[in-house]
Amino acid sequence: MEGFHFLQALFILTLASSLAYASDPSPLQDFCVAINDPNDAVFVNGKVCKDAKLATADDFFFSGLNIGKITSNSVGSSVTPVNVAQISGLNTLGISLARIDYAANGGLNPPHTHPRATEILVVLEGTLYVGFVTSNPDNRLIAKVLNKGDVFVFPVGLVHFQFNPGKSKAVAIAALSSQDPGVITIANAVFGSDPSLNPDVLSKAFKLDKSMVKSLQSKF
Repeated sequence: MEGFHFLQALFILTLASSLAYASDPSPLQDFCVAINDPNDAVFVNGKVCKDAKLATADDFFFSGLNIGKITSNSVGSSVTPVNVAQISGLNTLGISLARIDYAANGGLNPPHTHPRATEILVVLEGTLYVGFVTSNPDNRLIAKVLNKGDVFVFPVGLVHFQFNPGKSKAVAIAALSSQDPGVITIANAVFGSDPSLNPDVLSKAFKLDKSMVKSLQSKF
């Protein structure tokens, strides 16, 4: 009898677990407009699969992550992505990488989000001040200074950043839980949208004078 109750409880837990995970998979693109004509359809993940028998090692290979990029830009950082666009074999595997180079004395990977991925970052060289902000209503900053060998996690969808306060360059490698994590840089999206957001909207949202909003928009 005890064995029967155990199996009954196990069955209920299994059913509950399966229901808890019964949801749509995370999208691999920003949206997918439904259409009725299959001739105009596209694949949801945006890629067509090669015949597995024709796959080669080069489909799963990328070279050059050891080479840093120039950081002499307005933010002092540069990202080298390694996602499905660079390694076609990553399609449907749900993982990607990126190398980030930061200039000395203030190199910044500006506040941004990855709508489709959690990110785990390891510092290879230098020092980084990193952090993320929790969702409303708390909007709590969780931040830490990282040194060589340190690791930090940025939860999916949350605004996060990395900043180099050191006097020498910094380098980090990030792994992301999507073949195409997407990126929304907050300042670019808000002040550099095309067409531009109405200054009245931004003035009220950011509690800024409208002339200041227009000035910020002109910089993007």
